[in-house]
Amino acid sequence: MSDLTDSRAATDALLGVLSQGRFKPSAVGRFLGMAAHRSLRQAAYRPRALIQVTVVHALLLAVSRDRAGRRWVTAAWCLAVLHLGLLEHRDRLSSADVLTLLRGNLPATALGSCRWSGVLALSSDLADGRLARRQGTCTPFGDYADSLADAAFWTWLVLRYEPSRTVRTAALAAWAAPVTAVTAVALRHGAMPERPRPALLRPAAALQAVVAARRLARR
Repeated sequence: MSDLTDSRAATDALLGVLSQGRFKPSAVGRFLGMAAHRSLRQAAYRPRALIQVTVVHALLLAVSRDRAGRRWVTAAWCLAVLHLGLLEHRDRLSSADVLTLLRGNLPATALGSCRWSGVLALSSDLADGRLARRQGTCTPFGDYADSLADAAFWTWLVLRYEPSRTVRTAALAAWAAPVTAVTAVALRHGAMPERPRPALLRPAAALQAVVAARRLARR
């Protein structure tokens, strides 16, 4: 059962393979092989979650706006399937998880280009957090998916539509930089670092409101 639930220990063990092997090609190959094997096993343990992820992304593929959107959705599906082990004791996605996945794929749909996209993303971010707490469905999968969905959507939005260099720089510092930093620290030390738990009023949350309002105000 520990293989099913202790995703943190499993991740640290995989990162340890890279660290101990000093990132040599043989260590990288072993890491990729072990990671793929574990991911496939975890997906097989959770067929309901695998079906849910596939159905959600199949629907997104059907409404994706172009070839780039289809590539975005395909990449998102791969990431979700490869990280089903982060559901730990759960065998299916919660409604909050589905909402998070939809937010992360907004750039692939026509909704991502509308003036209301920032407001929609901000609303879904608030809603999925409340749903997860109310339903008691908080998992590492939802936690990391939420962070990556925010980083993907808001970074894409400001790079595509935000004319202010200052706001673009702030957005990259708020969303892209933390993801890069956590990844670099994890690879450096061979273990996942503890992510800081944000306070109620986070700079990134305030920046979401600013970016959403600026996008809404521009035609």
